[in-house]
Amino acid sequence: EPLHPYTQGLMRSIPQIHEKHSKTRTLWEIPGNVPSLIDLPPGCPFADRCDRRMARCAEPPPLLEIKPQHWVRCWLYGPTA
Repeated sequence: EPLHPYTQGLMRSIPQIHEKHSKTRTLWEIPGNVPSLIDLPPGCPFADRCDRRMARCAEPPPLLEIKPQHWVRCWLYGPTA
C-alpha cells in the first residue's frame, strides 16, 4: 500500500507480463530528472516531479506513522496547519 506519490509512480512503472494486453500497455513514466543527492532541493525532493504537489511541499514534510510500521513523509498525510 504505497502512500507517497513517488512510490506509487514507481509501482505503476513496473512491467506486468501477466496483464491482458501487456504488450500494448504504456508504462507509467515519472516526469523530470532525479535531483542530485549531493544538492537536494529544499522541502520534498520529489516536489518538482510530483503531479500532486502543493505550495507546502517547499517545506520538509514530517515523517508520519500512518499505521503500525507504515511510515510516509508527505504533506498529503501531514498536518494542515
